[in-house]
Amino acid sequence: MSILGIIDALFPKDKQSKRIAAGLNYGPDSQQRLDIYGPVIAPEQALPVAVFFYGGGWQTGDRGEYVFAGRALAALGYVVVVADHRLVPDVSYPAFLDDCADVVDWVVANIATYGGDPERLALAGHSSGAYNAAMIVLDPAYLTARGRLGAIRSVVGLSGPYDFYPFDVAITRRVFGAVKDGKTTQPINFVTSAAPPMLLATGRNDRLVYPRNTITLAERLRAAGVMVVEHHYAHASHPAPLLALARPLRRLFPVYAHIAQFLEQTLGPSPSGAANSRVTEAPTMESPPLVTKSFQKFKHDDARQLTGRRGQT
Repeated sequence: MSILGIIDALFPKDKQSKRIAAGLNYGPDSQQRLDIYGPVIAPEQALPVAVFFYGGGWQTGDRGEYVFAGRALAALGYVVVVADHRLVPDVSYPAFLDDCADVVDWVVANIATYGGDPERLALAGHSSGAYNAAMIVLDPAYLTARGRLGAIRSVVGLSGPYDFYPFDVAITRRVFGAVKDGKTTQPINFVTSAAPPMLLATGRNDRLVYPRNTITLAERLRAAGVMVVEHHYAHASHPAPLLALARPLRRLFPVYAHIAQFLEQTLGPSPSGAANSRVTEAPTMESPPLVTKSFQKFKHDDARQLTGRRGQT
């Protein structure tokens, strides 16, 4: 079991949420599976939906290690989908993006069966998962091919790489190096006024995916007239915005509160009991306890190889 798997197993989960479906197929491959979470008390009306894509440098990841994230978002009053996708080197770019777009297609077609409203759909992701979410929304080719263009109301990106060309570190060369025109892999190059509202958050101490990625994408979105909410958390490293979704760590950084406020603003209130309104913004601690130092040891997105000379990723 990975460090993240241990963390997920040990952390208490939100009692207001539960897993309502597991291992559903959205494609024929064994990696094309998803789980669904929702509030414990089922509402009479359909709930807004959030799809979460995990990180792992496009090379690792397991939806089973993100129960804490699915349960956290579901406790806010959402139907939440946590999906696997095929991984490098079993596939190459852009297969993992095709998988993420296929997840959206499946959700729009099927989520009503599980109490979700396909017309109120957001994407969320951490690290390479944030890249996946941003890319399939900003490059219209992915959702247009599936007849789902315009299906996404908003996007939450945590610690995401959006502007990392040229590829000068091992992981980006491995994943994207064979692409003929590397600029076509960069989310910032697809920003238009048609982009949905985005919440972009990062840690100021992120040395794996540098905050410049969030800054640059936020600037491009604002210049295009797109609503963007930008947060930079003091003392936070690369995995901190993700792990701050877990109940024991929410007082370290107000990520959970910020996401709750943003999703309610962009998807509308959930009919499950106004759970969002009960989330208050906790103050960021000036000297986070020792647990935050362990974030730096968390093996995420091939940590030893993500930092480039330009501080680009």
